[in-house]
Amino acid sequence: MTLNQLKYVVMTADTHSMNEASRALYVSQPSLSAALRELEKEIGMELFRRTSRGVLVTPQGEEFLSYARQVVEQSRLLEERFIEKKNSKKRFGVSMQHYTFAVKAFVELVKQFGMDAYEFSIHETRTQDVIADVRNFRSEIGILYVNDFNRKVLSKLFAESELEFSEMLTCGIYVYLWKGHPLAQKAEIAMEELQEYPCLSFEQGNHNSFYFAEEVLSTYEYKQLIKADDRATMLNLMVGLNGFTLCSGIICENLNGSDYCAVKLKSDETMTIGYLKRKGMALSELGQRYLDELAKFRDCVL
Repeated sequence: MTLNQLKYVVMTADTHSMNEASRALYVSQPSLSAALRELEKEIGMELFRRTSRGVLVTPQGEEFLSYARQVVEQSRLLEERFIEKKNSKKRFGVSMQHYTFAVKAFVELVKQFGMDAYEFSIHETRTQDVIADVRNFRSEIGILYVNDFNRKVLSKLFAESELEFSEMLTCGIYVYLWKGHPLAQKAEIAMEELQEYPCLSFEQGNHNSFYFAEEVLSTYEYKQLIKADDRATMLNLMVGLNGFTLCSGIICENLNGSDYCAVKLKSDETMTIGYLKRKGMALSELGQRYLDELAKFRDCVL
């Protein structure tokens, strides 16, 4: 098994085409096919299936691919730092559940670089994808929450993905709604008072288990429930339908505007927001700078 073979696997999986992969890798298509067949023979499993829709990764290949991506990415980082020794573009990626303050921290990080060359990425996405992005090197850091309900399940998934979770802040549960909502002026809101209003929840796709929900109290039997895919839609539904969602209470008005507020939920439940990184790997300078920006929001916990 060679590094080049692993690069071939990753590129073929990404392009779903032997021809496109060979062009991107500057090797002939027969050489690429032969190298992949040799690797499959060595490890004793089929990595790809050729279909009318292109080249597809097999179920066994998916697991192999996750490890191959790690090796290829670490190789790239080593080459950039210790072999090329040049001022290449600074790169950083973060994946997160839908937290405005995590976006704000990203904005502040980017501002530090002014006109310097950089290539940053930010992904507001589903819980399962946050985990997968960090595992597969799409992002260096993942931001999500755990609580008493989902901690055991998610911790097992973190361990299986060879990831580490570090706590950043623990907070109570708040009702997030627009300021024109009939309950917006209350000091505290009980769950019973929310029954006549639609609860808004982020869609989790194929992994729509209660354990992957971004909102706490996911097993509560809501009378009205609407699932949405993005934060902008969620905010529109708050105004248009007097909808609400449950959150950490940390609000960034300069991103979402001043039309929304967070009111304490009458509950003893708490949530712990933290970050994921790959086990045994030190954070980059950019990763640490991002966490420093996030740390500034500890004082914003209501």
